[in-house]
Amino acid sequence: MILRPYERAIFKRYMLPQRGEGFIFVAAAFSFVAVTLGVAALVIVMSVMNGVRADLFDKIVGLNGHAVVQGFGGRLDDWQGVLKQAKATPGVVSATPLIEQPLLTTFGGRVEGVLVRGMTVPDIRRNETLGGKVLQGSLDTLTPGAGNVAIGSELAKNLGATVGSNITIINPAGRSTPFGTVPREIGYRVSAIFEIGVYDFDKAYVVMPMEDAQLLLLTGDQVGMIEVKVTDPDKVGPILQPLAEKVAAKAVISDWRSMNSALFEALSVERVAMFVILSLIVLVAAFNIVSSLIMLVRAKTRDMAILRTMGAPRDAVLRIFMAIGLSIGIAGTLFGMALGFSLLYFRQGVLRGAEFVTGQPLWDPSIRFLAELPSKPDPFEIAGIAVMAILFSFLATLYPAFKAANTDPVQVLRYE
Repeated sequence: MILRPYERAIFKRYMLPQRGEGFIFVAAAFSFVAVTLGVAALVIVMSVMNGVRADLFDKIVGLNGHAVVQGFGGRLDDWQGVLKQAKATPGVVSATPLIEQPLLTTFGGRVEGVLVRGMTVPDIRRNETLGGKVLQGSLDTLTPGAGNVAIGSELAKNLGATVGSNITIINPAGRSTPFGTVPREIGYRVSAIFEIGVYDFDKAYVVMPMEDAQLLLLTGDQVGMIEVKVTDPDKVGPILQPLAEKVAAKAVISDWRSMNSALFEALSVERVAMFVILSLIVLVAAFNIVSSLIMLVRAKTRDMAILRTMGAPRDAVLRIFMAIGLSIGIAGTLFGMALGFSLLYFRQGVLRGAEFVTGQPLWDPSIRFLAELPSKPDPFEIAGIAVMAILFSFLATLYPAFKAANTDPVQVLRYE
């Protein structure tokens, strides 16, 4: 908004408090603070919600793939042929045979439920989700027949196990004897401890070579599923439709949406709800701008009347008050952005400080799924928040500005 020299002079005078106008200045300051806090809250919450979704997606999909081809009854016959068909499907980036089975493990008198995951050695080496998250030991020690396994950090903590500890994994479906079924118990050495960052994975996963898992579960040369990754996760259904038709007689394909539908749908709903609720803060700030401008107009009615009698057009008065309101909104938006990004940058320290003050854990991984508070600002979303805040501020200036512009000098100055 371009102001003439005399309009800028009046604008600067009205933006600074004059004698007897402290209350108007305080109201304008509250409007500025409200816009700042509203914009900062929106930036922080939306960035954290985006970070949670992105982090969960990367870690869950990074470990489980975009889809799985699962055999009926938990076993996939002729998995080598299905694996070739999956790799030959257009749009498929990789296909990995897997065995997953919930079992029990014991160590030092402690018993925990685990999810045994058998993978081929090359796939263990290539898996970025596992390879980049090893806290102790090395995945290179996982070779067939060596009796080594890698376990999650929370599972290690619950068991009290460290690298070098010997844990026992129990398969209830053991061998049949004249006295009944005897559970199968095999000891393994913990050679690596990893932390994926998803609590449910870190407290349950035990990773071992495929051959060791087949021996433990007595499955022979069979696998339970084939993990598939595609070029575009959002189009995983159409990409895998040809493969689904080929394996319909012996397997079913489940993609990441169906496997984690409740979680991601809940996150999407919560994200929209938080945006709407926090937008009300900016709307309230806009009402504060209306209130402060109305008080300013009432206080400056005589000045506007004199200005009009000196030849100032109505649009000059309109621009002056619109510029005042927009200045509050734009300044509040900029400061809100700065405050929001600052708190996001130091979010872990702020979280630890809040936990220290309250004495309560505010980010419990067992509830929040993730080990740390994530953040992923979306430039388009941030721009939308800024535009919304400035638009609300602009709309808030219209009524007071038109009220000031329509001041009748004759009525105001009649008794002067």
